[in-house]
Amino acid sequence: MLNAREILRRFRPAGTPGAAAPAGVPADRQAERERELLPVLALLDEAEQEAERIRGKGRVAAAARHRAGQDRADVVVANARARAGTVRAAAAAAARADVVAELDHAVAASREAAERAKERARARMPRFVDQAVALALAALNDSPDQRAGR
Repeated sequence: MLNAREILRRFRPAGTPGAAAPAGVPADRQAERERELLPVLALLDEAEQEAERIRGKGRVAAAARHRAGQDRADVVVANARARAGTVRAAAAAAARADVVAELDHAVAASREAAERAKERARARMPRFVDQAVALALAALNDSPDQRAGR
């Protein structure tokens, strides 16, 4: 579809204003522009080809770097997997040592608590024995046989 400018272009005068000129072939402005721009565009073609060549080299270099990075990552992962067992064993040994130390501490604390309880019992035992003997003697003195003899 033609736009407004192209429609109005049809109504332009064919010649330039001024004195009448001999009849001739109208100037082909499109061809003139092409002749003028072709050498410049040809230079741009060379630049475009050079740019494409540079981009191609860049793509190749990027792919090589990507492969090298992937290879390095694979090596790091392989080393990590190889060391994982050793690291796990070391971590387990450290955890076991911590648990053993904690258990030793708990056992020692329990022994100390038991020893304190024994000492308290030894200290209190004579008083409890005296109380038990007094209660037993009181019970014997209050026995039914003695009540009958009263």
